[in-house]
Amino acid sequence: MTEQSLGEGVPGHRARAGWSREQAGAIERTDDTVAPIVYPPEDDQIPEVHIWDTWFLRNRDGTLAEVDGYRVCFSLTAPSDLLPGKRHDVATIRCFYSDDGKNWHNAGPVFEDALGQRQWAGSALYDDDGSVYLFYTAAGEDGAEDLTYGQRIVGAGGGRLHTDDGFELSGPWTHHELLRPDGERYEREEQSRAMIYTFRDPWFFEDPETGETWLLFEANSPVPEGSDACGGDAELQGFNGSVGIARSPSGDPLEWELEDPLLDAVGVNQELERPHIVYRDGLYYLFLSSHLHTFAPGLDGFDALYGFVAEELRGDYVPLNDSGLVVTNPENAPFQSYSWMAFPHDDEVLVQSFFNYYEFAGETLDEIAHLPESEQMRRFGGTLGPTVRLDVEGTRTRIIGALGHWHIPMAGEALPPTDRELIRRGRASDRGSYGQ
Repeated sequence: MTEQSLGEGVPGHRARAGWSREQAGAIERTDDTVAPIVYPPEDDQIPEVHIWDTWFLRNRDGTLAEVDGYRVCFSLTAPSDLLPGKRHDVATIRCFYSDDGKNWHNAGPVFEDALGQRQWAGSALYDDDGSVYLFYTAAGEDGAEDLTYGQRIVGAGGGRLHTDDGFELSGPWTHHELLRPDGERYEREEQSRAMIYTFRDPWFFEDPETGETWLLFEANSPVPEGSDACGGDAELQGFNGSVGIARSPSGDPLEWELEDPLLDAVGVNQELERPHIVYRDGLYYLFLSSHLHTFAPGLDGFDALYGFVAEELRGDYVPLNDSGLVVTNPENAPFQSYSWMAFPHDDEVLVQSFFNYYEFAGETLDEIAHLPESEQMRRFGGTLGPTVRLDVEGTRTRIIGALGHWHIPMAGEALPPTDRELIRRGRASDRGSYGQ
């Protein structure tokens, strides 16, 4: 328990905590929340593939694993000669590794026989006995001739890291369907009335206070027709994003039971992507990503990292910075980064994301499709973006600096001093503190 008062949260529709329209209505860009302009790296480290949603191998306590001197990450990938807008239809999980946190190498696809027609984002656990578990989204039904969009949460066990002669991640992997939506706590695809259906993005978390083992995920809260949610406004009821949660009664990474949502945003936002927790100073920081186009009518949000904080994992969450906004893109580059993932490093919280579309300031991301294919390819980053540095205290956060593309510091690595003025100049003119 912290001595600092976090203020009062608001109740959700089916969750204990909610993100209200009043809170989301306060979203605005500030110096503390706008990241510097991103430029292409001088050296594209992994040019053979498009890289987007990325997660790092973590220990049970949530810290980034460092195995025999290696950092390890997993990313959704597609061939780099593919039109970027089509990458989600062929997404494959690849493994990358580094011995210095800056220079990364491609270890290749992780699976030969994953579930689903393609794989979407998840998380990875380096367990106490050296086992590697991957949690991912199986998108599409196995064996279907046409592309389908059903989503299941899957866990793969049996992985091992070998570092005696270089680096290798190997199986044999066994894939286990862990969770499907129940239709009561979490909406099934056939119940959905929204623009996008979600039941995905599993993220493993062991509570350091209780030792309980949890799996967070993105979902939608069912809102029956005629419900008094959102004052009965049927248009708003279709915006029903939630942060789902399941508990492992035994701590087994492949055994889970659904529980009520952790937080929902009925009437506010339809897509609360890649939810994850950073535990620090006795507080639970819940972070998630969302798009400007998934906010409900009457609200103006951004493609951004949003966050909430509570004194208990299943407590009353309060939005960070009053509105929930933590990191967003500059107004003149609104889609330069996406899919943020926060993690602790010494006294800071660091945030990685992928480099999305640059030199593009359209009102919506859909406008990318109207560009010539050559321009769609040129303007897509398709690699990890710079790592943003955050100062986090209580209910407030502020950007205090940034590291280079792909820079994920090793354990104990000291970070350079921050310079807020350099960040501001970097937004307007040069590469600022991104240190290419």
